[in-house]
Amino acid sequence: MKPLILASGSPRRSELLKQMDIPFEIHKSGVSEDLPPHIYPQDAVIELSSRKALDVASQYPDYFVLGADTVVSIQKEILGKPHDQDAAISMLKKLSGATHQVYTGVTIVTKGSVHSFFEATDVTFWELSEQDIKKYIESGEPFDKAGGYGIQGKGAYLVKEIKGDYYSVMGLPLSKTMRALKKCGFPL
Repeated sequence: MKPLILASGSPRRSELLKQMDIPFEIHKSGVSEDLPPHIYPQDAVIELSSRKALDVASQYPDYFVLGADTVVSIQKEILGKPHDQDAAISMLKKLSGATHQVYTGVTIVTKGSVHSFFEATDVTFWELSEQDIKKYIESGEPFDKAGGYGIQGKGAYLVKEIKGDYYSVMGLPLSKTMRALKKCGFPL
């Protein structure tokens, strides 16, 4: 049996698969992550996870390939990864004291079969002071994460409450992913 291929360079997704003792290789996709304007978040994550998985599966057709993508959305606006300090400040101010949604899409490709799903989780932030935001940005953590925060790191301090799958906020809805892999024939 050939191992699973993770079509992502995300250290958090790798960490979660390792936690489940799943053998896998990493082959990061190079596809564009550009999206049309006004796309719904759930459609965005399905589109991006599918692009990644299908791209890598075209190179490894006999493997199980797992693609995933996560976006943060508030009031129908998708927040990407902040490219600089000003973008991170703007995102964190939008999230301060509010409830937003984190969407993670997952696509599994195996022998021409494509299975996609998404998970949505509500996350509520505490009201953040200027000092809270400044200190978090100084940690360097916001810059490689959708919405400008990581719940599994120092960003946990920002989060008042979550409703839904914690692991989906980290980047991979683990329980649903394991069940989907099993349904697709991956031996667990």
